[in-house]
Amino acid sequence: MMRSLWSAASGMKAQQTNMDVVSHNLANVNTFGNKKVRAEFQDLLYQTLRQAGAESGADSRYPTALQVGLGVKVAATQRMFTQGNLQSTENPLDVAIEGEGFFRVELPDGTIAYTRDGSFKLDEQRRLVTSDGYPLADGITIDENAPLDSIVIASDGRVSATPAGETAAAVAGQITLARFVNPAGLTARGKNLFTVTDASGEALEGNPGDDGAGTLVQNVIEMSNVQVVEEMVNMIVAQRAYESDAKAITTSDSMLEIANGLKR
Repeated sequence: MMRSLWSAASGMKAQQTNMDVVSHNLANVNTFGNKKVRAEFQDLLYQTLRQAGAESGADSRYPTALQVGLGVKVAATQRMFTQGNLQSTENPLDVAIEGEGFFRVELPDGTIAYTRDGSFKLDEQRRLVTSDGYPLADGITIDENAPLDSIVIASDGRVSATPAGETAAAVAGQITLARFVNPAGLTARGKNLFTVTDASGEALEGNPGDDGAGTLVQNVIEMSNVQVVEEMVNMIVAQRAYESDAKAITTSDSMLEIANGLKR
């Protein structure tokens, strides 16, 4: 059987995965704090018919090898943690990270997850929580007598609010950020959350603005860093590559048909 059939088939499978990644990026173009994903490929095993440097005569050697590749595979899906565009919302509970870092969120089982989505809300206990009700691990609770427009979140993470009828602001807590040696090693678990893995390293916690951590911006939300035009170009490239692989299969099939027709 011709190698080209299987090599082209592996290319079609790889481009299907590539389209899955592009589609996911486009689907999340309006997801707060979303980071685009890039499909990365590797060539497969090579069949070596002749080694480079093999003897070609009594006093000569082949300068190059004779190898035939066996196709391609998807090696990884790399998440790109570049800064997304910042969008003004005039909502005092919206907070964006300008620079590196993640908000720390406490899950129902007590573990900590990490997110770039700063579209926070207040729950029935007046705690800052995510859209799914997961509270910030810093335990930020706003005074029940403080109106929303009195909440101030400073660039260094200090949260304060002024109760109704008073002039002095009351400190509600301190938002801390987590950084990672290799943020691309984090595991995405949906709901805009990430969890630690051995590849990401342990979280490096600190206040915003300290030790390389980003600063906070209130009344602003970080949008997705997906560029629609770039993803459309990637879609076209994936489609053309898929078409080329399909044509390689049909051409290989035609060659086999010719070979089978030699004996009449």
